[in-house]
Amino acid sequence: MPTRWKFTIEYHGAPFAGWQRQDDVPTVQNAIEQAILSFSGQKVTLHVAGRTDAGVHAKGQIAHADLEDFSKPMQPFEVAKAINAYLRPQPVSIILAEPVAPDFESRYHAKGKLYRYRVINRYPFLAIDKGLAWHVRKPLDAQEMRKAAGYLIGHHDFSTFRDAECQAASPVKTLDRIEITERDYDGAGGREFHFDVSGRSFLHHMVRNIVGTLSLVGEGKWTPEDLKTALDARDRRRGGPTAPAEGLYLMKVFYDE
Repeated sequence: MPTRWKFTIEYHGAPFAGWQRQDDVPTVQNAIEQAILSFSGQKVTLHVAGRTDAGVHAKGQIAHADLEDFSKPMQPFEVAKAINAYLRPQPVSIILAEPVAPDFESRYHAKGKLYRYRVINRYPFLAIDKGLAWHVRKPLDAQEMRKAAGYLIGHHDFSTFRDAECQAASPVKTLDRIEITERDYDGAGGREFHFDVSGRSFLHHMVRNIVGTLSLVGEGKWTPEDLKTALDARDRRRGGPTAPAEGLYLMKVFYDE
């Protein structure tokens, strides 16, 4: 009987056309499944907690797969190490490999997700963090963005922040938390903002659309009440821009202990 393995995965999204396996383009799923095949000789299908789009990063993505027993017993650390050996030099790493119960489901057993969106707020272009954060030149007001974000907490119809191609059955979702923090970035006046957004599930581009709209408030183009009006309109055309994929990270997927 095969063993079900749970994998915690980190990846840099820039070289990939998203998570989901596709023909003729590199994806994270392709990379890991091929590494498992090269290591074990087994062709498996990875089942993921939540698919990420092209360019989106992850620090705590979760996936599971069933693997037949290896020719010699291996500790979980050794399984992760063996897969990682075949993933190099691609920017994907198995952080943790764990045998789990046969009925564990990475997607359906998930109780929530935490996303982080990074914004670097300064005028000079980015050298170190290019491709790893959204570069916003106009100064942002964290306090005003926090006021606006308060309108989004709770159970709402998020149609205003839903991509036109979203396939979710309903636009109604519950946001548990939006925390906006800032810190010094470069010692020369630059600021780094983190938008930490957590909830049970999300619409397509929902976090990026929320951050893009909050940026209008931060720049003083909108008031916090303008965001509330946009939310109530339930119309994507009333929302702000979609923030770039390069600033978004899937940080953690939550499960019952």
